[in-house]
Amino acid sequence: MSQTTTLRVEDMSCAHCVGTVRKALEEALPGAEIAVDLDTHRVSFTGDRARAEAAIREAGYTPEPV
Repeated sequence: MSQTTTLRVEDMSCAHCVGTVRKALEEALPGAEIAVDLDTHRVSFTGDRARAEAAIREAGYTPEPV
């Protein structure tokens, strides 16, 4: 069972951003459980945290610990 990690992505500001972040995570972490909440700027996922953070950065956003 994988642990869930939550990151804050403050520069995620619209529905397009949500889609971009979700797609980046889906590609980096196939089969992971992913939840993206625009209102709180939080992204939760299962799987490798370092790989997820790198994918979010590559997509142009800034993940931060919650």
